[in-house]
Amino acid sequence: MDIDIRRFGDVQVIRLRGSLTLGSPVDDLRQTLDQALRAGDTGLVLNLSDVRWIDSSGVGVLVKSLTSAKLVGGSLKLVNPSKPARQTLKMCNLLPLFDVFDEESEAVQSFA
Repeated sequence: MDIDIRRFGDVQVIRLRGSLTLGSPVDDLRQTLDQALRAGDTGLVLNLSDVRWIDSSGVGVLVKSLTSAKLVGGSLKLVNPSKPARQTLKMCNLLPLFDVFDEESEAVQSFA
């Protein structure tokens, strides 16, 4: 899994490429999101357009990170989840928990 991080003002945009599955992909994303929250970056945008697959541990890190962000007054917003990512979140009835946007710019602006 590749993780690309960009900053737009107070918002971190994190783009994932590959599969979000048990092991280093989930561990790397968890570490990235935890570091952002510890640094005070509570506006997090996760672009899932290039995610081929999410397993239960991937779902877990998304929900945990959303909860952690909300506890410090922030949020984790999703951008353009790929079909497999969207289906997994929908099947788990978790998609409604997240604000989902078609474009990164819309998600970033939603924090203003």
